[in-house]
Amino acid sequence: MTSRPQVLVPLVTPFRPDLSVDRERLVTIGKRLIADGADGLAPFGTTSEANSLSVSERIDALEALVAGGIDPAVLVPGTGCAALPDTIALTRHAVSLGVRGTLTLPPFYYKPVSDDGLAASFARVIEAAGPALRLYMYHIPQTSGVPVTANLIARLREAFPGMVVGLKDSSGNWDNTAAMLDAFPEMEIFSSSESLLPRNVAAGGAGCISATANVNAHGIAALIRGLGTPDEARLLDAVTEVRRRFEGPDLIPAIKAAVARRMNDPEYARTRPPLVAMDTAAPAIAEAAALAGGVNEDA
Repeated sequence: MTSRPQVLVPLVTPFRPDLSVDRERLVTIGKRLIADGADGLAPFGTTSEANSLSVSERIDALEALVAGGIDPAVLVPGTGCAALPDTIALTRHAVSLGVRGTLTLPPFYYKPVSDDGLAASFARVIEAAGPALRLYMYHIPQTSGVPVTANLIARLREAFPGMVVGLKDSSGNWDNTAAMLDAFPEMEIFSSSESLLPRNVAAGGAGCISATANVNAHGIAALIRGLGTPDEARLLDAVTEVRRRFEGPDLIPAIKAAVARRMNDPEYARTRPPLVAMDTAAPAIAEAAALAGGVNEDA
């Protein structure tokens, strides 16, 4: 596990009017969030609209982040796809850039599938990526339909010592997270909500990888610093309220609209279909962005 709790940002993906990836704005918001207190970035996951991006777009965007001056050692890009060759290509490319690790979904189209099949798929990825890979598994069964089980993790850790190092548990089920922390105390296990940070850290967890860190990285970082102090309850209430304002079926468009407000740049609000962008002037977005604060209004 990490030496101290961390907040990683599942970075939003800005799009140009033609819906191509806006690499310049991607680098700008990535740097801004690191400056705002984030310990790292986890681009190309759910919040990043990764499964609306092609393999070549994800490769190009990751290269843009590194070329733009973001240290690859703070990057944990998503690489999991439905097709095994795509996952292999993205994972090998990320490893070649020297990233901290990859956050990798199980293959998610066919369901139900057995742990035997998932283990075989992950094994191919790990073998292809080579010994420099540090794999963080991504458990979001309510979206993927394919869970990452303790049995699967144990099998892969036994087969590939030192390579399966972490888990993002986006199930929203604290009992599952607690069971994983108990079973794998040496792994970096992240919750997907900052509201679970105190419980995660107290149980030996690594911190959180939260969508709302795109607008509230400073607040989550403050909570981490305040854990175990008299300020903990106040800081927890504050980040939980920000989280509550964004939760729901429109979480990604709402996050992007709030980012656009905080950056004073409406281009950040654009989504790629099938998601529909939200009005940055909507009262709920304005209130949520104001409550979050922190990202430079004058950017």
